[in-house]
This record gives sequence, C-alpha cells and structure tokens, in this order.
Amino acid sequence: MTAVLQIDAFFDFVCPWCLIGKRQLARALAQLAASRPDVEVELSWHGVQLLPHLPENGVPFAAFYLQRLGSAEAVRMRQAQVEQSAAAVDLQIDLSRIEKMPNTGLAHRLFERAASLGTVAQRDALLERLFAAYFVRGEDIGERTTLLAIAEQCGFSKATLDEYIAGSTQPVEANNRGSNGVPHFVFNHQYLVSGAQPASVLLQAMHEALDHVTVGGQQA
Repeated sequence: MTAVLQIDAFFDFVCPWCLIGKRQLARALAQLAASRPDVEVELSWHGVQLLPHLPENGVPFAAFYLQRLGSAEAVRMRQAQVEQSAAAVDLQIDLSRIEKMPNTGLAHRLFERAASLGTVAQRDALLERLFAAYFVRGEDIGERTTLLAIAEQCGFSKATLDEYIAGSTQPVEANNRGSNGVPHFVFNHQYLVSGAQPASVLLQAMHEALDHVTVGGQQA
C-alpha cells in the first residue's frame, strides 16, 4: 500500500538558509526514496516575505547588511559562514554579485501563480532558477521584467503572469503562516523542523510523520 507524505516548505528567495535547506531536503528525499519506495511525496512550497516593508525598488545590499549587522567585520563573518554552509551542500553562491536587497512580493506572487499553472517539473525549475538568479547571478528578482524573463525560460506564459503580478508588491498570503521563520518544513501537518537542518534531521522527521499516519482515525 502506498503511503503519502505531505511536505509544506516555507521559504523566502533572499534567505540563503532557505536555499541551503532546499538542498538538504532534496538529499533527505533521495534517501527516503531509497529506503521507502512505497512513499508518495506531495511537496508544496509557500512563500514568506521576511522583509515585506522594503521599498518596491529594494535597497542597496551592502548598506542593508551593514546597518543590520553593525560593522563590516560582522558582515564579512556572516557571509563567510553562509558561503561555507552552502559549499557543504555543493552550492557555490556568490554574495559579492548581489547589488540590491529586493522586495520579494512580486517574485512570490509570480511563483505562486506559475506553480498553479505549470507542471511540478516547471515549478521546481522556476524555483531553482529564481534562487540562482539572486544568489549566483546577482540578478534583481524584485524587478518585473527580470522575473517575467526567468518564468518564460521555464516554459511559462509571460503575458499570463504579467497580468497576474501587475502593480502588486503586497505581502503574499503565506506570510501569515511564517511565524516559525524560514526555512521551515512541516511533515503531514504535524511534524515541524525549523532552519536549514541536516538531511538526517529532515529524514528522521519524515519517518516519524509516516509512522504516525492516522488510519481510520487511529494512530498507525
């Protein structure tokens, strides 16, 4: 009998720990597939704006983090920590290329709409491409034309998405469910893991969620 594992993943595009957590989740899912081929995974991604009140055009990246962390040395240490953690999961991010801390309202709205229109493969490709746009290519993902071009590269209709996101940078609905910060993952609506935890931690939560699936209202 097939078992179902529902995963709700909460993220923001400008959070490097979300991208790192995404890689850890992929590793955990690969391990789950190897050990439990009977499990059907239903993965949903929910956008959470960490900084919903940023100006529509964003703010300078370097100045933002200098103000946030208090000194150039603190910024250097934080970025080194992020890059080291990313490298541990085979991610080569380039924070030096980022010029702007964007308002991610449009990016989340575009992704939310695209995910409802496209295939799972298209959704996953778009999510990966948007993360890469920010952390690898240094592109402005708060800029409308940039977002639409990326979506079109992933097989989505530029015109359809443009009409949907036109004139709105309001916080996306999922922001109301982001009280646990990002990234965080919820397995079968009850087992929550916060932060960019190792794949082993995520895998353990998956097994616990599967072990406690209710059957006919009773614990399995």
